[in-house]
Amino acid sequence: MKDIAAATSIPDIQLFHDVFNASPIGIAVENLEGQPLFVNPAFCSFLGFSEEELRNKHCVDFSPREDAEQDWALFQQLRAGAIDQYQLEKRYFRQDGSLVWGSLSISLLHSRPSALVLAMVEDITAKKTAEEARLRLAAIVESSNDAIIGLDLSGTLADWNRGAEQLFGYSAAEAVGEKIFFLSSPDRLEEVRTILKKVSSGEAVKNYETVRQRKDGSRVDISLTLSPIVNAAGRIVGMSGIIHDITERKRAEEAVRMSEERFRLAALAGKMFAYEWDAATDVIVRSPDFTHVLGNDEPTETTGQKILGRIHPDDRERVRAAVAALSPENPHVRISYRIGRRDGTFVWVERTCRAHFDEQGRMLRHVGMVADITDLKQAEEAVSAMTRKLVEAQEQERARIARELHDDINQRLALVAVELGQLHDDPSEVRRRAQELRKRMTEISSYVQALSHDLHSSKLEYLGVVAGMKSWCKEFAERQKIEIDCRYDVRSALPQEIGLCLFRVLQEALHNAAKHSGVKRIEVELSENSSEIYLTIRDLGKGFDVEAVKQGRGLGLTSMRERVRLVNGAITIDSKQMGGTVIRVRVPLDTTTELIRAAG
Repeated sequence: MKDIAAATSIPDIQLFHDVFNASPIGIAVENLEGQPLFVNPAFCSFLGFSEEELRNKHCVDFSPREDAEQDWALFQQLRAGAIDQYQLEKRYFRQDGSLVWGSLSISLLHSRPSALVLAMVEDITAKKTAEEARLRLAAIVESSNDAIIGLDLSGTLADWNRGAEQLFGYSAAEAVGEKIFFLSSPDRLEEVRTILKKVSSGEAVKNYETVRQRKDGSRVDISLTLSPIVNAAGRIVGMSGIIHDITERKRAEEAVRMSEERFRLAALAGKMFAYEWDAATDVIVRSPDFTHVLGNDEPTETTGQKILGRIHPDDRERVRAAVAALSPENPHVRISYRIGRRDGTFVWVERTCRAHFDEQGRMLRHVGMVADITDLKQAEEAVSAMTRKLVEAQEQERARIARELHDDINQRLALVAVELGQLHDDPSEVRRRAQELRKRMTEISSYVQALSHDLHSSKLEYLGVVAGMKSWCKEFAERQKIEIDCRYDVRSALPQEIGLCLFRVLQEALHNAAKHSGVKRIEVELSENSSEIYLTIRDLGKGFDVEAVKQGRGLGLTSMRERVRLVNGAITIDSKQMGGTVIRVRVPLDTTTELIRAAG
């Protein structure tokens, strides 16, 4: 101490004064009442007040109330001798009203007759701001729904927030300290190495979409952003990552893709296209699929006027009226019409659209779909033609029955009536003639019964399919004076709709054979094999041209084919001129249908 004093030529008081003024830390000397007596320039600069302004303040005036109350409570303990010093971080008011943070150290000085207080304040505003920012950032990280992670340059996890726990199922205790590779399936390990290498060299990876693995083994679609962490010296010391779960987005995208694919396939298969018409410009924009309906030589854009001009004249006014009737209360329309293609042909289309209007009720546009229904229309026409043929067939059958009743049964009954009248005139012949008349009445009764069975066979219901068909064949053979060789090998009980189908086909085939083949022997075989029923009707008669018969007016073959189709069966008809005819029917046993009941 003597050496130091000897080396200093400036009085001690001057030395302390110079130190006091040169200190970068704010210093204030206060009395025990908390009133500043001396303040150094650093303290003035810290708060923005002059030395005189600060000396006129009390220590509690420097800070917000809650901070000042905490400081004053400790100051009171200092005054009471309970403590000699204390430290406190608190806020201070600057002259401009802003707040700054200071680290306050208070010490009690006993060297003077009247005790004084030494206050030293270090500006820690920047530190506090950084700390608050860090805490805010930590809170954001912890509360984020996304997984936020920190890695060192080797890929070892150092940070793992709650979002990461929820996404992957691993707790922070399980994840921190582990290599990041445990989140990847074996087939993606090289991908992870490539990403780590890229980021450790200073390049950020942004919004990289990939797949990672959860703790339970399930896979999750993610979007990864990984960035290098650089220290103050500019050296890369680690990596930070944000991982976003995109599973729902991927599902939605896949759903949209599948929906678009289904629409595309439906458009290709069903010949449909979308369109939008702008009321202000009359421009129609069509999806590319419209070429499947109207042809490849069409432009994508056209106008409503041009389209209207191509609609079939018989349909044009109906379409115009339907569009004109659209309103905000009735914005939808569905209408079918014919439209001309550039090759001169017409196709049937069905337009379904919705009109959009402004607040004043003015039409803005149409958005809708147009589908090619030509095949449907042709099918409807075919069904209509079939219906007409069936009606004609019914009328023909009624006419045949009427002829049978009038020309045969009625004549027989009339003849019986005449002969009964003759018996009245010649009673001596009653005994002899009665036997003959009884025989005739029996024949008439049998004929009427056979006619009834052709229309509706009760035996089919009471005896079952096999026995009913066999009984009908026997009756038909006796009536037609022909031989029918019947063979049956069926073990299953056939459903009524299948039995009725086979019975009607058998009836039609035997009627045709008896009428046209010229043979006296017909073979019928009904068998079962591999859950299918087979019916074969064969004759060695004259035969016929199958294609010619198809084109004719007759409905026999058409009726048989339609009946078999309704039970999902198949029928083949092989016939040659003078080479006989074979009809083969195959019906699956599990077929059920409601249509056949109406057709029986």
